[in-house]
Amino acid sequence: MIGGEILKKMNDFDFEELEAATENFSPSNLISKGSHGKVYRGILNNGKHVAIKKQSSGLQASLKIENEARMLSSIHQNSCLVEFLGISHDGSDNKFIVMENMPNGTLHELLHSPAVPPPTWRKRLDIALRVANGVRFLHESNHPLIVHRDIKSSNILLDSHWDAKLADFGLSVFLAGDNSSTLPAGTIGYLDPNYNTPSKLSTKIDVFSYGVVLLELISCREVMDVNKSPASIVDWAVPLIKQGRFLEVCDKRTRLRPHLDHKIKCLLSLATRCVLPVESLRPSMSEIVATLEDPMPKPIRFPLTMINFIRRAIRNTRKRNSSTALIKGTETRNECIRLILKKLVLMVTAKNIVRKREVKQIISLE
Repeated sequence: MIGGEILKKMNDFDFEELEAATENFSPSNLISKGSHGKVYRGILNNGKHVAIKKQSSGLQASLKIENEARMLSSIHQNSCLVEFLGISHDGSDNKFIVMENMPNGTLHELLHSPAVPPPTWRKRLDIALRVANGVRFLHESNHPLIVHRDIKSSNILLDSHWDAKLADFGLSVFLAGDNSSTLPAGTIGYLDPNYNTPSKLSTKIDVFSYGVVLLELISCREVMDVNKSPASIVDWAVPLIKQGRFLEVCDKRTRLRPHLDHKIKCLLSLATRCVLPVESLRPSMSEIVATLEDPMPKPIRFPLTMINFIRRAIRNTRKRNSSTALIKGTETRNECIRLILKKLVLMVTAKNIVRKREVKQIISLE
């Protein structure tokens, strides 16, 4: 029992099945490797595709993978978190964790690999919302509550539908437990600089890391790049955002359409709040999710009949006899403009922006 909650029973896989699933942990099945283990893809006897984390040698690696299994076993199923399937041990008592397979790699690879096309802005917004929902679940809905402590793009995985899920709970801790001896931990660049003693542990350190991920997601800049000045993405992006130079932060490889401009600016402003030096001024994950769930404006698509009506109105005005009195021509033209504006007002709401292409269609007489 931890924090008043009983951990759910872990499925214990036969080690021989994992050996067969990974072809004896063949290098050809290696997906990734980290500080406390290597991850292999495999196919279980029932045909299910899985990811298997194999413990690295050393006491620290053993403690981390044991902690991850403990955390995963306490987490209730959530579509924004990688699903935990079970554990296993070999004859030397080395530990293995079995999880759902995430075939499309990590968010870090999606953003920074030159071989991968950059994600659309809508996909970036979707990823931001899914990760935020996953972190909110850990902070507010799961029992016991959990602080992840290592939110970063390489710990955000993409499934077969390119849906993002938060993974890697090796550094996670229960918020309600005795953490007086839990030393600060995380990844440089994502780690809250204020988190320097055990007493500073709170959900707001995850909020800081999430804010860094937001900046990375929108800019596609490495979080720490010693070849640039400043090296830190936070030190580079925050001053630009405060000066209103939003577009200089956005990834230049992906065109930012006018109807999404306001939403991206809101996300960048949200990111600056997440990384504020004063923890109490940072938003909660619930507030972040509410901001991200605010409906995105959609561009207006004018029906062909409407476009034709406006074009005919303009054409008729321009074709009027040049000998018509100036005052009469002016009145006729003003009436035409009033009709056009009346139609447009009926179609365009405060949150909708007309596509440039369709404006050109309206005024074109070609």
